[in-house]
Amino acid sequence: MMKKTYLMSCLALVFPGAGQAEPYGDPVRASQSDFGGTGLMQTPNARIAREGEFSVNYRDNDQYRFYSTSIGLFPWLEGTIRYTDVRTRKYSDNEAFSGDQSYKDKSFDFKIRLLEEDFIVPQVAFGKRDIAGTGLFDGEYLVASKYFGPLDVSFGMAWGYPGNSGNVRNPLCQVSDKYCTRAELNDAGDISFSDMFRGPAALFGGVEYQTPWQPLRLKLEYDGNDYRDDFAGRLQQSSHFNVGAVWRATDWAELNLSYERGNTLMAGFTLRTNFNDLRPALRDKPPAEYAPQPETAALSFTSAASQLTALKYDAGFDAPEIAQYGGTLYMSGEQYRYRDSREAVDRANRILANNLPAGVKTLSVTQTRDRMPMVTTQTDVAGLRRQLEGYPLGQETQPAQTRVEPVDTRLFSRGYRIKPERFSYSFAPTLAQSLGGPEDFYLFQAGLMSSARFWLTEHALLDGGIFTNLYNNYDKFNSSLLPSDSTLPRVRTHIRDYVSNDVYLNNLQANLFQPLGHGFYSQVYGGYLETMYAGVGAEVLWRPLDRSWALGADLNYVRQRDWNNMMRFADYSAPTGFVTAYWNPPVVNSLLMKVSVGQYLAKDKGVTVDVAKRFDSGITVGVWAALSNVSKEDYGEGGFSKGFYVSIPLDLMTISPNRNRAVVSWTPLTRDGGQMLGRKYQLYGITDDRERPVGQ
Repeated sequence: MMKKTYLMSCLALVFPGAGQAEPYGDPVRASQSDFGGTGLMQTPNARIAREGEFSVNYRDNDQYRFYSTSIGLFPWLEGTIRYTDVRTRKYSDNEAFSGDQSYKDKSFDFKIRLLEEDFIVPQVAFGKRDIAGTGLFDGEYLVASKYFGPLDVSFGMAWGYPGNSGNVRNPLCQVSDKYCTRAELNDAGDISFSDMFRGPAALFGGVEYQTPWQPLRLKLEYDGNDYRDDFAGRLQQSSHFNVGAVWRATDWAELNLSYERGNTLMAGFTLRTNFNDLRPALRDKPPAEYAPQPETAALSFTSAASQLTALKYDAGFDAPEIAQYGGTLYMSGEQYRYRDSREAVDRANRILANNLPAGVKTLSVTQTRDRMPMVTTQTDVAGLRRQLEGYPLGQETQPAQTRVEPVDTRLFSRGYRIKPERFSYSFAPTLAQSLGGPEDFYLFQAGLMSSARFWLTEHALLDGGIFTNLYNNYDKFNSSLLPSDSTLPRVRTHIRDYVSNDVYLNNLQANLFQPLGHGFYSQVYGGYLETMYAGVGAEVLWRPLDRSWALGADLNYVRQRDWNNMMRFADYSAPTGFVTAYWNPPVVNSLLMKVSVGQYLAKDKGVTVDVAKRFDSGITVGVWAALSNVSKEDYGEGGFSKGFYVSIPLDLMTISPNRNRAVVSWTPLTRDGGQMLGRKYQLYGITDDRERPVGQ
C-alpha cells in the first residue's frame, strides 16, 4: 500500500498543454462509464480506448463514489483500476480502529476486443469487472457495438453483478448446474475466475448519440441489474432505463450527468490525455554548427579543450575523454541529458568532425554509466561529412554507423579529458502515501530526500540519503489497533511506523561496480540499503548488446532496521535473492516482461511477474504480482502481493532535456508475503543504453 515516490504526479499530465487529440466527434474517442472504462453509464460497450489514452474518472451518487483510472494499453486491450467509497456502510464496527470512515473497496477491470468493426460486422468485446477485490461488482460480459452515423448502438449479455436482474436464463445452466449459482463475495484482494459465466444473466443495451453540437453526447441504456442484493443495501429501482449526457468542456476534461434507476442522479467528471501523443516542450540549444577546421597532424590540446567543453555542455556527456589511435578518434563519457542516446551520439559526432586530425577515418563514441562502459557507436567519417555537407543535394545518406561492444580505452594511454567529479549531491521532493486505509482514505507524508554520492575509487561508490519530513497526517494511523490476520514475520507492514519519523537515514551504502566484459556486469554492496533493511549483497547481469533479453541474479543477507531508532536493528534477519529473466518481445518492442524466482524477505519462496508497456512518449505503465508458497490463510487479507506503477520521463514536464524519471506507484494492500528488498541500484536499469534504440 505504501510507496515512496517523487512528488511529481502523472495527474498533472491531463491538464492543458498535454497535447492535442482528434475531434471529439471522432468515434475513436469513446467516453467513460460510471465504473471507469469505456461504456455508457452502468453498462459497458465494445469500444476500447485509443492506445495510450489515460483517464482519471470520478462519479458520485447517494450510495457510491467511484474513483477510477483507465488506460488503453493496446488497440485491443484496456484496463481499469477503481476505488469505491460505499457511503452507506462503515469501514468496520470497531470505531476505535476506523472511526466513522465509510467502507472502501478496490478492484481491477479489463476489456478485450474480440472482433474489430467493419462496414458490416460490429465490434465485439469481452470484459471482466472487479477481478481483484471482494467482488462487490464482480461480473463479466460479452457486448457488441455498431456505428450508424452519429449513433453508437450496443447490445450484450452480462453475468454476475451487471446481470443481477436475470431477465434471461443463463444459457450455460443447460450445460451444467454449476453455472446456475455464483458466490456472493470473495476475500479481499483475491483474483479468481472460478465464477466466470455463473449465476444470473441479463441482456443489456443502449445507444450513445453524438449531437450536432460536437461537445455534447447523449446516452440511453437498458440496465441488466436490479440492485436487490446490492452491498450498499437494497436500492430502489423505478426504471431499468438510464439517461445521461457528456459535455466535453475542453480537450482534456469532460463533465457527466445522468439520471439512473428512475430516481437517482449521478454526476462526475473525466480528465484525460494520451501517453502516445505527449511530447517534451523542450527549449534545447541547437546542435553544434558543422564548420570543419583545417586538419592538423595530430590531436592538439587547444582543439581538444574546446571539444571537451562542447561535449559536456552541448552533447550532454559528463567527464568526456578524447584520444586518437591510428585512424580512429575515440571519445567516451556518461551521457546524462538525452533519453534517446542517438541524439547525444549525433551531437558528439558533429563536435568531433569539426576538429579532425589528419588520417581519422572512424569516430568511436563510448557511452558509460556509473563508470562502466555500456556501448560504443562507430561512425564512418566520410559518410558523416557527406551527410553534414548535404551533397549531392537530395541524395543525402545516413553515415555508416554501428553499435558494438564498448571499446575499453583504458588499454590505451590516457587522452585529453575533463576529470570526473568525485562528489555530487541532490535534493528531491518525495511522497509516501497510503490509499484506502481504515483510519483515513488518504494518508501521506511529504518530505525532502537529500542525497550525496562520493566515488572512493574508479569503481567504488559511497552513497547516502537523508529523508526530512515536511508534513504528514500519519498521526491518524492506529498501528497498535491494526488487526493481524497473517502468521508471517512483519517484514513490510511496519512501513507506516518508519515514515512517522521526522528525520531518518534512508540509506548509506558502499557499492563496487565492475564490468566483466562480453555483456556481463556486476556489483557488490553493503550498508543501510533501504528504509527498512540493512545488509550485504551482490548482483550479476548478462545483457547482450541490442538483444531482446537479459538474465540476472542477486543474493542478499539483510537485517531489519528498528523503526524507533533506525540506526539500530530489530530482531529479524533473512537471506533473500532472485534469478530474473528479462524479455522484450521483438514483435511488441514496447513491452517488457520480467520474471523473478527466489526467496522473499519473509523467507517465503515464489515468483514475481512484472509486465510493463512503454508508450511513444516514454511513459511506462506496469503491473506486477508476486505469488509465493505461503498459503492464503498465512498470507492474510489480499491473498498475494500485486501493484501498479507509472514511470514518467521528467523531460515531459521540463523545458530542458534530461534522463530522470518520476515513478508513481500504487499497491492496493501491503502485506508481508511476496516482498522484495528495495535495492537503490539495479543493473538492468543502469545498463539501459545496451537496449536497441527504438526504430532500429
